[in-house]
Amino acid sequence: MIRIIIADDHAIIRDGLKQIISFVPEMQVVGEAGDGDEVLQKVRTCQFEVLLLDMSMPGRSGIALIQQLHALQPALPILILSMHQESQYAVQAMRAGASGYISKNTASSQLIEGIRAVAKGETYVSPEISAKLIRQMHKREEALPHTQLTAREFQIFNMLVEGHAVNDIAKILSLSNKTISTHKAAILQKMDATTTTHLVHYALKHGLIDEA
Repeated sequence: MIRIIIADDHAIIRDGLKQIISFVPEMQVVGEAGDGDEVLQKVRTCQFEVLLLDMSMPGRSGIALIQQLHALQPALPILILSMHQESQYAVQAMRAGASGYISKNTASSQLIEGIRAVAKGETYVSPEISAKLIRQMHKREEALPHTQLTAREFQIFNMLVEGHAVNDIAKILSLSNKTISTHKAAILQKMDATTTTHLVHYALKHGLIDEA
């Protein structure tokens, strides 16, 4: 039996995932979480084999949460379920300690396939993202600026383009304003940008965020 914890801040998505998983005899949902703190609590107290984790939730989330979970249980199979289909998100998530990455647009059969794979200790990336990664690997041109960001810088870059101010990011990540400002300066330099608006335009151009 593969016991699963589902972590997503939307109850309707958790219900849909539970419905899909309920049709698979060897799988069972044994816990749910709606934010990062709940995820940590469930991981510490539940007996399970796979954590199905949304990339974006209130409070602790994203790369920082993956890193924290990986530090807590290095062998924990984490399958990321994300709305982001840009391959760089998958790269950063896997570097942080995730075992697999699928988009929320993926077919239910691929979700089940991914759960089975990470439960066996394998890695899994949904086919559409895998294809993007392969194309990226075969590109001969200079790598795009955002691929040069560290995991922490990429996380802060995402939060900046989503509209978070430096003070807000500092509170969410439990870091000082000075530390976030230093990261922001490094991001702007690496991205050859001078303002957050430039970062937003870049993110829209390269499909890192959706247009409103």
